[in-house]
Amino acid sequence: MRVSLDVAESMPCIASVIALSLRFDVSTAATSTVETSPARSHTLLSDYAILAKPRVSLMVMIYVAASFYLGSLASGISPFHLGLLKALFGIGLVTAGSSVLNQAIERVSDRRRARTPDRPMAQHRIGLAHGLIIGFLLVCGGSIYLTWATNPITGMLTLLTAVSYVAIYTPLKRITSLNTFIGAFPGAVPGLIGWTAARGVIEWPAVALFAILFVWQFPHFMAIGWLYRADYARAGIRLAATQQPPSAAARSSALQALLYAVLMIPVSLWPTWLHITGTPYAIAAILLDAGYLAATIRFLRITRAPEDPRNRALARQLLKVSVIYLPLLLAAMLLDAKGRLLF
Repeated sequence: MRVSLDVAESMPCIASVIALSLRFDVSTAATSTVETSPARSHTLLSDYAILAKPRVSLMVMIYVAASFYLGSLASGISPFHLGLLKALFGIGLVTAGSSVLNQAIERVSDRRRARTPDRPMAQHRIGLAHGLIIGFLLVCGGSIYLTWATNPITGMLTLLTAVSYVAIYTPLKRITSLNTFIGAFPGAVPGLIGWTAARGVIEWPAVALFAILFVWQFPHFMAIGWLYRADYARAGIRLAATQQPPSAAARSSALQALLYAVLMIPVSLWPTWLHITGTPYAIAAILLDAGYLAATIRFLRITRAPEDPRNRALARQLLKVSVIYLPLLLAAMLLDAKGRLLF
């Protein structure tokens, strides 16, 4: 589960989102330039915080809370009750555990990437057995807690999301660039989980919330993949931006971003069609969709000269727009939710 600036490695934000996970054999020569990280003090608590990725967990829980809010309104009850806190606590445990397990798997490859060499297991500050125990305890404990505190379907969905993220999405990263598509499924499940925690059943509004997060991820992923493609290529991660010659990689990344930005328009309007929201939300969604689409159209410029360093600015711009788009869309949805209860 993954949703954040690290959503390309996470989720998926959300899973999350969620972190890049892979097995990779690193030669001494290949890692000699990136294994040395700046000296800094670390405590066990600070290392635990790095393993848990609190920003990723926070973004996942925000989407879950929004879904729970809408589900509660559909049930005619106030969304502000103890059930919300119980759901967020359990989901936070599972999300953190998934992040720990991913870092356990990618502990070697992390030393090759510019953004991750100082992670606790990459630097052996926390051992593999230590990390695995923490990860499994968080995932299993959180899933059991959710089953008890909410309902069995929520506990099972959360557990299956963690398993698919760690056991399916993770190894596929070194096998096929389709991992991006497959990883988007666990990354979008928070939309389902929040609703089932409130309602105890999967319904079309929950599927719509799932679809919004699923489709949103692709322009976001393509921007991050292009922005850090050298880093990902060095780690052996297969993405649209790394597995083809530059011209083909640019074309694939840009066209995928454009396709899903166009698809985002009907998907974002689905809640209004289902009568979860009204016309004000639909207007806000169309305006936000226009901005997201405009950013992906600008991103198409990378196909003109794929090796141009200025393309990084286009990727960074799309990334920023994607990060702004989702919370604004959620805010519009919540403000215009049918049967809104403020207290």
